[in-house]
Amino acid sequence: MTERPKRRNLRTARPARSAREVVLAEWRGVDLGPLERAQTMAAKSVGQVLPQVVRQLGWERRQLESEIQKVWNHLIDPTIAAHAQPTGLRNGTLFVSVDSSVWLAEIVRYRRREILQRLQHSFGREQIARISFRAG
Repeated sequence: MTERPKRRNLRTARPARSAREVVLAEWRGVDLGPLERAQTMAAKSVGQVLPQVVRQLGWERRQLESEIQKVWNHLIDPTIAAHAQPTGLRNGTLFVSVDSSVWLAEIVRYRRREILQRLQHSFGREQIARISFRAG
């Protein structure tokens, strides 16, 4: 009676190992193939990766900063806009640079709330919670 070859179950069959994997397993004395396959990153689509990259690079914040720069001269009184310009946005605080200490005192004392309210109305309270003026 002849012996029949065993049939492989296609669902549980392991893929054939490459010659490289066989040689490395013999050289190491341990077969790390399954471990290496488990550690390889699965390919992800651009749609899955892009939001994380945008968040890590801070592009949303930079986009908001550029929008504030564009709208600043239209929202704020032209005489104030001539002496004060936004320089950055961090953690909900908009930093504005003012060209002289006299204008800094004027803006902080009399116009701070008006400017903050206009910006919050345009961009939202969660985007611009505070405003900080600095001479420079």
